[in-house]
Amino acid sequence: MFTGIVEGVGKVESLVEEKESWCLTLSLPFEENDGLEAGASLAVNGCCLTFRKQGGQTGEFDLLEETLNRTNLGDLKTGDLVNLERSVPANGRMGGHFVTGHIDGVGEVKIFEERGKNLYFRVSLPEKYSCYLVDKGCVSVDGCSLTVCEVEQDSFAIWLIPHTLGKTNLQQKTVGDMINLEFDILAKYVEKFSLPILGNLER
Repeated sequence: MFTGIVEGVGKVESLVEEKESWCLTLSLPFEENDGLEAGASLAVNGCCLTFRKQGGQTGEFDLLEETLNRTNLGDLKTGDLVNLERSVPANGRMGGHFVTGHIDGVGEVKIFEERGKNLYFRVSLPEKYSCYLVDKGCVSVDGCSLTVCEVEQDSFAIWLIPHTLGKTNLQQKTVGDMINLEFDILAKYVEKFSLPILGNLER
């Protein structure tokens, strides 16, 4: 489980196809063995990956086809920056919102511009996910817990504060880039529990 509060930014060293998977190697901003032993979970652009091996300040992760098809990790190139968050301990602070690290899909950056002193960020989304977004609700964007300010059927918008821009890979984003999206797990459970009840009421 994660919170969407990015702890640091890593850099892509390589993405190499192997016999059974793809190996993603990242340079890491954390101290060696700082909660990242083999088998530990790390959110990379919001996607929960299992730590395979660490060598000094680098780490290796296995990527499967499902991960490549559903996320933007398959588009990574050497030198790209990625958002990183270690799994939150049971007694840790919930600074953002509940983030599972299971990406629902990707959205395309449609608008990224200054409006006055603020940065406006609009992202496309498949219409089937728009029901999980509400004004002032939360969404995970490349692993960042962000507050929604506008919702339409095929897109949503957020305002970015300077801290978020300076501490994450969002500083590199441009119009046309694809970003990982995870929608609120609590909203999904509410929908699942409510649909049978609503169905009975309609009979």
